[in-house]
Amino acid sequence: MFSNSEEFKETFLKRIEMTYGKTFAESTKRDHFNTLGHMIREYVSRNWIETNERYRTNKEKQVYYLSIEFLLGRLLKQNLLSLGIDKVVEEGLGELGIDINELEEIEADAALGNGGLGRLAACFLDSLASLNLPGHGCGIRYKHGLFEQKIVDGYQVELPEQWLRNGNVWEVRKADLSVEVPFWGKVTASNENGRLKFSHMDAEMVTAVPYDMPVPGYETRTVNTLRLWSAEPSPYPVNQDILKYKRDTESISEFLYPDDTHDEGKILRLKQQYFLVSASINSIIRAYRKQNSSLTDFHQHVGIHINDTHPVLAIPELMRVLLDEEQMSWDEAWNITTKTISYTNHTTLSEALEKWPVRIFQPLLPRIYMIVEEINERFCRSLWDYFPGDWHRIENMAIIAHDEVKMAHLALVGSYSVNGVAAIHTEILKQREMNSFYQIFPEKFNNKTNGITHRRWLLKSNPKLANLICEGIGDSWIKRPGDLKELEKYKQDHGFLEELYRIKQENKQHLANIIKEQTGVSVDTASIFDVQVKRLHAYKRQLLNVLHIMHLYNQLKRDPSFDIYPRTFIFGAKASPGYYYAKKIIKLINTVAKKVNGDPSVRDKLKVVFLENYRVSLAENIFPATDVSEQISTASKEASGTGNMKFMMNGGITVGTLDGANIEIKDVVGNENIFIFGLKAEEVLHFQQNGGYHSLEYYHLDKRIRQVVNQLTDGFFDQSEGEFEAIYDSLLMQNDQYFVLKDFASYVQIQSEVGDAYKDQQKWRPMSLINIANSGHFSSDRTIEEYAKGIWNIQGIGIT
Repeated sequence: MFSNSEEFKETFLKRIEMTYGKTFAESTKRDHFNTLGHMIREYVSRNWIETNERYRTNKEKQVYYLSIEFLLGRLLKQNLLSLGIDKVVEEGLGELGIDINELEEIEADAALGNGGLGRLAACFLDSLASLNLPGHGCGIRYKHGLFEQKIVDGYQVELPEQWLRNGNVWEVRKADLSVEVPFWGKVTASNENGRLKFSHMDAEMVTAVPYDMPVPGYETRTVNTLRLWSAEPSPYPVNQDILKYKRDTESISEFLYPDDTHDEGKILRLKQQYFLVSASINSIIRAYRKQNSSLTDFHQHVGIHINDTHPVLAIPELMRVLLDEEQMSWDEAWNITTKTISYTNHTTLSEALEKWPVRIFQPLLPRIYMIVEEINERFCRSLWDYFPGDWHRIENMAIIAHDEVKMAHLALVGSYSVNGVAAIHTEILKQREMNSFYQIFPEKFNNKTNGITHRRWLLKSNPKLANLICEGIGDSWIKRPGDLKELEKYKQDHGFLEELYRIKQENKQHLANIIKEQTGVSVDTASIFDVQVKRLHAYKRQLLNVLHIMHLYNQLKRDPSFDIYPRTFIFGAKASPGYYYAKKIIKLINTVAKKVNGDPSVRDKLKVVFLENYRVSLAENIFPATDVSEQISTASKEASGTGNMKFMMNGGITVGTLDGANIEIKDVVGNENIFIFGLKAEEVLHFQQNGGYHSLEYYHLDKRIRQVVNQLTDGFFDQSEGEFEAIYDSLLMQNDQYFVLKDFASYVQIQSEVGDAYKDQQKWRPMSLINIANSGHFSSDRTIEEYAKGIWNIQGIGIT
């Protein structure tokens, strides 16, 4: 593209004049961003074309990763880094008086995801390309991503997210590759040559238009594809009120996760899911057919991976194509389908395992429902051989039962691989949540612990730390993250540890500046930055954190000489718009923050900050500045977590329960380099199954608990009457479903130990270093290598 800054400047200036018809002096920052973005995309295009040609020519097996979420974040710096031209571009821009950090701020932070599920998908795409593996993403091009969060008087307010307001410089619209997706209508059957042929009549057709984005690997020639589908009116509408049809069609790709409290929202969600899988599978098959006359060996050349239950309709949709369009027999189609589809489960929460009412599913997707019904019928008949006479078990395992379609059951039956995302999560699936299926299909179940791309979460977001690591052990870790382990040789090196501390303090100052700008609150960078940033959900227990803060405040008010190392508690979280309880916890955090931060008697020892609109770009500033990583979910409830890995990689030390990947973090860093508290998973599961936990006992026996719980309703924190009654009731009247009060004393104790450890920097700094040194295990490169070998059977450089 250009070998030095002079070449870059010449090209850049010429492009601005040609594109905008104005001089550089007249151009705006947005002109600069768009010009640079187009230059990068054009530069990538050569390798993008070559990559696709290589896959076609060599007939390499390709994997398509179907996900309802892709939480991409900003791509400008990431793409420059991957292409190895970041320094030349930054230097050239600097000579023109352009700050690349200001250009990055112009880019929309594409929030096409809700949290860990979507960010994992984005990390996986980076690792696939960086390992030269043939793997692509398929998702939905939502017009509005996850809502933009504002905090008004302590309450969450949701505004539409407008990431496409100024277009998307990275995408290429490919209208010639559009796919027609049918909804509603009726299915007719006719006999042709002794075989039934099914036709979908009077369907409401929706056009799925693909927008492709290149995914370049880090310093490789591989450029894979993320294809996002946009819903548009079909040029062939049938008997439609045109205006209503246009509105209904465009709503399919308008919002991520529409509210499904009522039937209208349920229908829209189900439409989104079928829209994604139907468009993707038909597109995949069309591409495959260009090289192959028959789909008989389809599964040997194509893998389709479904990221949680949202894309499970890929199973009946692939069956539909093979049965209706390819005229295969049921057994042949089923054999191909079940050797093509693999499935990742992301939760043990029963409410998160999707179920759709038949009354909605059947009329909306009539042919798909017929196929699911047949799958269910054949599966239930086969269960009789395993559990003869056990109708209750068979009923519980059925895909369709009690007028509901159970999507997780469909995934378990119709895939060849079912993986959990942390060792404990997979064991809970096998031994408890999905045990009946495990008894029948033990060979399907496997574990693939989540990972994060260290190139974004360390190399990009924490360049000072990355440079220090390169000075200490070289740069091999960028491609082989396991090499970070070599850092352990510096755990007693005073000079190296001092430099590590200095970088942390600089990152804390940078975050402190953001906090001041966003909230007006001044925080002390010498204090412990204690951080909990993640989706707001009761099981993640932000409530436990804030009750502990209330307890500390009470102690300081009662005894001003109470010895506490100064601490800044930082929160970031979005609650789903319809999740009343979670929104009340956000209000509680902000109510406590207002009281604490406004009290002169504690402000030197305690600060509480809630950063609104938590997103990838904000996370990139938070993780490098964190001292203490709060991973305090109720044991057995968090499938894995990935924030815990990002904190660890940046030297934050975990305070956590033995849940999800926390256990594996503990295993690699050792007990002395992590702070573990609370119930174990088996204890939680025992209480849930057998009873024996009574939260009122803890309320009456522990005066600290009694004080903070009473403060939820007595107006101590200046809340309006009844404001936090729902929280109060959940803890006492509803017996504290997530064991907040049970774990309270243990949490208070471990937090005291955290403060003592931080005081002793000769102890703390080696702990931080050891966490960084062992974080390479949690790179998504390792995870993707395990998927490639153990599930997908795809090959590429980097697989050893």
